[in-house]
Amino acid sequence: MRHPLLVWTLVALLAGLSWWLAERPEAPSGQTTLHTNVRRVDYYLRELDVTTLGKDGRPARTLRAAELRHYSDDDTTGLRALHLTLHSRDAPPWEIRAETGWVSAAGDLILLDGEVHIRREGGKGVRPMRIDTRNLRIQPKQGYAETDERVRVHSRRDRLDATGMQAWFHHPARIKFLADVKGYYAPP
Repeated sequence: MRHPLLVWTLVALLAGLSWWLAERPEAPSGQTTLHTNVRRVDYYLRELDVTTLGKDGRPARTLRAAELRHYSDDDTTGLRALHLTLHSRDAPPWEIRAETGWVSAAGDLILLDGEVHIRREGGKGVRPMRIDTRNLRIQPKQGYAETDERVRVHSRRDRLDATGMQAWFHHPARIKFLADVKGYYAPP
């Protein structure tokens, strides 16, 4: 053989590459990250159910998710099949559902990706409401949410369509629609 040094260098490179590929951490099978780049997950949970209490000791927020993934690089959290409940002392709770979401490191911002469905049952002096939109940003401690996307609101037989929404879920609850608002009101 004319160049044994070249052959041994190639063998060493191939062995090193094989070792590196074998030692790389793999994501659990059948699961994808919520971001396009590969990120290091330091822990994950399945069937999460967490309730945060308010200063009065009553439930303030409940978060349920089929899966939670915590990312060590920036201390953020990805959620799959999530259900956020914002409890109220004076009215039925707001129920917010989305297929995927992201929680900031401080927990003060939740981004819901794709379709978002918000529901509130009717109660004394409160009409039932259903809101369908996409890509919702939530500040859970403030009970505030917003989107720039199309919004459809149903309340009994009435309907409202708009582009963009700001919602305050704490008492007194209110919703502001930002543009292209069209309402359809059915007589009683």
